[in-house]
Amino acid sequence: QVQLVESGGGLVQAGGSLRLSCAASGSIFRINTMGWYRQAPGKQREVVARISTYGSTNYADSVKGRFTISRDNAKNTVYLQMNSLKPEDTAVYYCNRYPTGLTDYWGQGTQVTVSS
Repeated sequence: QVQLVESGGGLVQAGGSLRLSCAASGSIFRINTMGWYRQAPGKQREVVARISTYGSTNYADSVKGRFTISRDNAKNTVYLQMNSLKPEDTAVYYCNRYPTGLTDYWGQGTQVTVSS
C-alpha cells in the first residue's frame, strides 16, 4: 500500500522559511526519483523540485536558488527546504514519485501560505 504523508506547512511572512517533510512507503521511495509538487487555487499542479535515487536534483525556474530538495534513503523521507518565500509560493504542496502516472495515489498535501 502506497503511503505519502506530507507535513511542515504553515503560515509565514514573505522572506521567511519553511521545511517540508514527506514520509513515503518504501515501495515508492526506494526505486524512484521523488518530487515535490504544488497546486495553487485555480491552477494546475506543477512540479517544483525533484531528486533522483542518487541525489541528482532539478528545480523549476520559479524556485531555483530558494528551494532545496533532499532525501534520506534510510528513512524513506524527502524534504523541501524553502527559503526567501514569496506570496506566489502559496499552494498545497505534495510529494510523489517523478514522473507520476494518471492513476497514482496522492497524499493529503500540506498547505503553505505566504503573506505579503
